[in-house]
Amino acid sequence: MPRVEGLGHVGVYANDLMKMRDFYTRVIGLKIADEDLEGRGMTFLSANPEYEHHEFVLMKGRAAPADAKIIQQISFKVPSVDDLRDYHRRLVKEKVKIDRVVSHGNALGLYFFDPEGNRIELYYKTGFPVPQPHGDLINLEDSTEDLLAQARAAIP
Repeated sequence: MPRVEGLGHVGVYANDLMKMRDFYTRVIGLKIADEDLEGRGMTFLSANPEYEHHEFVLMKGRAAPADAKIIQQISFKVPSVDDLRDYHRRLVKEKVKIDRVVSHGNALGLYFFDPEGNRIELYYKTGFPVPQPHGDLINLEDSTEDLLAQARAAIP
């Protein structure tokens, strides 16, 4: 049987392509790999364009009502707990609506909403084998050791 190797990329429609482009490049730090702003109205974004051309695509033309629930969440991996802390500070400074900060046991997650209300998660993988769903509220100001101990404690 053929198999899927992994998720390649996600594309979302945007009401305000330039506002979303600014948020994901300036605040989140994704890099523009390619774009066609005048024609199709698309921006291809990547954490590392040399490795993966694009992981996230923004395209003009969202046609759903503002209160429509379209995306449950889009998640981006970060390499360290310190990166989560830095993002949390950056998001607070940008006055971004933080949803929650949790330990899933197998990951530490920072949930927030982008400028068009899409729920986004930044997460650090702990590697601990914790069944899901699991979510204990955490404080990113706690030490990395304490956060990992809390995550480890969720192992059944």
